Amino acid sequence: MVRTRYAPDRGLQARMGLTLFLLGLVFVAFVIALVFILAAFKVGAGAIIFFAVLLGGGLAFGSLFWSDKIALRASGAQEVTPEQAPKLHGIIDRLCALADMPKPRVAIAQADMPNAFATGRNSQNAVVCVTTGLLRRLDDNELEGVLAHEMSHVAHKDVVVMTIASFLGIVAGLLVRFAFYSELFGGDRRGGNNNNGGALPVFLIVLAVSAVVYAISFLLIRLLSRYRELAADRAGALLTGQPSALASALTKVSGAMSAIPTKDLREAQALNAFYFTPALKPDTTSLSTIFSTHPSLERRLQQLSEISAQLGR
Repeated sequence: MVRTRYAPDRGLQARMGLTLFLLGLVFVAFVIALVFILAAFKVGAGAIIFFAVLLGGGLAFGSLFWSDKIALRASGAQEVTPEQAPKLHGIIDRLCALADMPKPRVAIAQADMPNAFATGRNSQNAVVCVTTGLLRRLDDNELEGVLAHEMSHVAHKDVVVMTIASFLGIVAGLLVRFAFYSELFGGDRRGGNNNNGGALPVFLIVLAVSAVVYAISFLLIRLLSRYRELAADRAGALLTGQPSALASALTKVSGAMSAIPTKDLREAQALNAFYFTPALKPDTTSLSTIFSTHPSLERRLQQLSEISAQLGR
């Protein structure tokens, strides 16, 4: 792992590690439950599990190695040179020097929605993208705070972490899909001979178990995503030494979102997990918060206020 001067947050790292560990336990428990269920009905599960893991691994591999190209294409962004965007490149050059990390590629998306994202499997294959709406609304210090936040995702290999976490859910979903469309549940319906009575109970049991596994995995991945954003806020604020600038950027961006047409925000939701702030503001109810990819604005501002107090002492 490339070492940088981004300050680690041991508490958040421990929580992210625990969340990944719990995801692993859920996945292992699901596989074991599936094997026992199918074995109880005298149905072989080896081929299903093998192909699900193989295909899930391929999808995760593609997502990891081409995340930068996928995100740029989805956002309609174009890479820019230092001559095309001197101020943006200048800020990123300064942050790279402060963090002692390789410079990522730089891109701009022609969108009024003020936002930014960074992606890439490592520092050598990363890209940082901002929208024209963000460049127009923020001053240099605020923009530096946002970019420091985004580049910390690259420094801490957050794309790798989230890909691993998502892989577990992908494989669990594929196991159910393969079981449903395989000979286990399809052969007898074509006029097969002896196991038709057992197909429905197997399907219903697997469906119930998979629904529980999916719900738990979904909530754990969203929790991990919120930890990831808090860690990036903290690391970016400590690197620049200006948590107030990042807090100001958060307030401006969140406020400006209300002026963006809802249709445009919904179209941008596909990149929510990557964005500096979510495209659509989540409800403030506790139930809605646990489904969010980002912490609430109030929680993020509270943390930045605490960092300001620490730096002031």
